[in-house]
Amino acid sequence: MVLDKLSDSLKNTLKKITGASFVDEKLINELVKDIQRALLQGDVNVKLVFDLTSKIKERALKEEPPRGVTRKEFLIKIVYDELVNFLGGPGAKILIKGKPFKLMLVGLFGNGKTTSAAKIAGFYKKRGLKAAVIQTDTWRPAAYEQLETNAKKAGVDFFGIKGEKDPVKIYQRFEKEMAKYDLVVVDTAGRDALSDELIKELNMINAAVKPDETLLVISADIGQAAESQAKKFHDTCKVTGVFITKLEGTAKGGGALIACAVTGAPVKFIGIGEKVDAIEEFKPEGFVGRLLGMGDLEALLEKAREAITEEEAEDLGRKLLKGEFNLIDLYEQMSALKKMGPIGKVMEMIPGMGQIQMPKEALQVQEKKLELWRHIMGSMTKEELEDPEIIGSARIERIAKGSGTSTQEVRGLLKQYRQSKKMVKMMKGVDSEKGMQKALQRMQKGGNVKFKM
Repeated sequence: MVLDKLSDSLKNTLKKITGASFVDEKLINELVKDIQRALLQGDVNVKLVFDLTSKIKERALKEEPPRGVTRKEFLIKIVYDELVNFLGGPGAKILIKGKPFKLMLVGLFGNGKTTSAAKIAGFYKKRGLKAAVIQTDTWRPAAYEQLETNAKKAGVDFFGIKGEKDPVKIYQRFEKEMAKYDLVVVDTAGRDALSDELIKELNMINAAVKPDETLLVISADIGQAAESQAKKFHDTCKVTGVFITKLEGTAKGGGALIACAVTGAPVKFIGIGEKVDAIEEFKPEGFVGRLLGMGDLEALLEKAREAITEEEAEDLGRKLLKGEFNLIDLYEQMSALKKMGPIGKVMEMIPGMGQIQMPKEALQVQEKKLELWRHIMGSMTKEELEDPEIIGSARIERIAKGSGTSTQEVRGLLKQYRQSKKMVKMMKGVDSEKGMQKALQRMQKGGNVKFKM
């Protein structure tokens, strides 16, 4: 997960609350110290850490929980709420208006602007927009080729003039063609520092493009130093937001996130991997939910929408409500899960599952098992897939031989199928609407309580 160490520390802190017999001042003091330690280890500014924990302590000692909410639940809610506020509250989503909507990326060398340009264009393409990227970085020798390659991976159009040294001329050459796009992402040149030369160049390209949004791209590994860089760019280039890259590979990511949150340039996107689809809109509520092991249903549903069509979801939902479930349905579930990304990342979005600290080795084994089961099902007949109950010993031996697996592995799949079918039967007949109403009533009693530990 993104920020593994910080997440593990905060989860362990919340376990102290859930495991305590009662909430008293001693527990609150221990909780505050644990949160301070976790954030300081994540390279968060000392003053900001103490401001945050002072608010948590003050609220925990003075405020009374609403009716129907235990003191433990309320204490967890306070920690959640204050961390969300710490990271920018409701967040700052980019609203694509007008055509073309022009988004320009700025930043220093080595922070990942070119990759981020393709990621953003691909992100919005998946959401139904016609998107393109344009290369105006005339400094870095491989910038043209890199953006062209990444644009192909993202499935978006690419514009640029190889060898041209004037970024304004490149933009003006394609300006009329840009009019047919919903979104145009402009990749600009960087330098080793925010020099007068870079400021002059950015001012020139800014005057030509007249961007609707200007995002500063910062690498997470600079930690709390992101604050001064964000402020400098904000003051000189009028950036409207920040894209933090490489968040998955550094312990300093917490420092970078929080440093940017206190500037006038909120975090709008985060990069969570090298692949062109490893990008997320930064939503503090969901992000903190994952950090604390509470899940992020909104992100999970968004992933699901990308992996499975609405018709497929409705069809599977109807089968589940009727109590119908066979190996084909299990296969479809597995395929959708695979499309949604690595199991570990999907699990952290499911409320409650983020608390299960599965070792990476175990997750890798589970990934391999899914692939194995896909091969096994590929060796079954249509009749066997639709009615697995007919699969006896002779059929198991044939399926194992045909798929290059063992009879034990085939039996393992059938066992998983029976367990899944049992869960479906348990779900059948439950009045989900009444259950949802009760859950919502409970949440409303606790203000913004969204999760229960």
